[in-house]
Amino acid sequence: MKLVTYKKENTSDLGILINDHIYSLHQLDETLPNNMRAFLFAGAEAMNKAKQHDAELKSGKLNSFAISLADVTLLAPVNEPTSCRDGYAFRQHVAAARRNRGVPMIPEFDQYPIFYFTNHNAVQGPGEIDCMPDHFEKLDFELEVAIVVGKKGRNIKAAEADEYIAGYMIMNDMSARTLQMEEMLLNLGPAKGKDFSTVIGPYFVTPDELEQFIVPAKPNHVGCNHNLQMRCWVNGILVSEGNVADMDWTFAEILERCAYGVDILPGDVIGSGTVGTGCFLELNGTGLLNDKNFKPQWLQDGDVVEMEITGLGRLTNTIKKVKSDFSILKLKKAAPVAE
Repeated sequence: MKLVTYKKENTSDLGILINDHIYSLHQLDETLPNNMRAFLFAGAEAMNKAKQHDAELKSGKLNSFAISLADVTLLAPVNEPTSCRDGYAFRQHVAAARRNRGVPMIPEFDQYPIFYFTNHNAVQGPGEIDCMPDHFEKLDFELEVAIVVGKKGRNIKAAEADEYIAGYMIMNDMSARTLQMEEMLLNLGPAKGKDFSTVIGPYFVTPDELEQFIVPAKPNHVGCNHNLQMRCWVNGILVSEGNVADMDWTFAEILERCAYGVDILPGDVIGSGTVGTGCFLELNGTGLLNDKNFKPQWLQDGDVVEMEITGLGRLTNTIKKVKSDFSILKLKKAAPVAE
């Protein structure tokens, strides 16, 4: 089943997407909520009802009024996440980024998965991404896949964690690299370099839709993985390719760590981290390493970023520069005088 959160005539609704047509979930069944957060908190009963309606619509057993996808504005499928975390699952990306900085691969990567919290109030879907002038100091995309938690849990073991995944989506973890690198000199973050926009969408796909793509986890890892091709274009030019199956740490293992000593909740969004070649930071570093005359590329005002993952659709955004002379990069105190 594919679910979308959409806006039509200034009201938002939750719907089932079938062949570019949307069926309002609440109109299909008045007992079902009309927003994703409430729907997920309603639990397995609500999910099973929605899947039954989806099956009946696809088989022709149920007729209902449909809205054309072209006639609505898609929002983030989970437009009010309970929280938003991002992982660090792809060894290829980590190793390449460290190599490009001239530092060895960190052995701790292979010992445990990590994640950070980002701004769940800055999650958005397809459309324009408003960026402040400081964000354009090395503005970057990050090609990722994300999961949505479907039920509450605590101290979950990886062997059971896949049962807590309600859905999958594309994620673009937008990054302002100058802000990120400046603040992380203090060994804390990322913060302002990341919290202005995290993009998810275009729709929410339930795990049963992806069963045909399941592949084993990598050796010495637990949980399922998926053979899903990942691609990103900037202004129509293919800049990144990878595969979800390249994840070293599985979502099950990441969930195990997230839920240690704390509750995970329906509506929590958790990203995979960047796939290998999945951002300009890595691509520019590799280019300069191989050719001193390589010209780095960063996102600019008006750029169109398109991400596509097998089974998860295509997520399209346009970068928009906000007119402002406010700069936090300039808000620095004078360094103390050495005694």
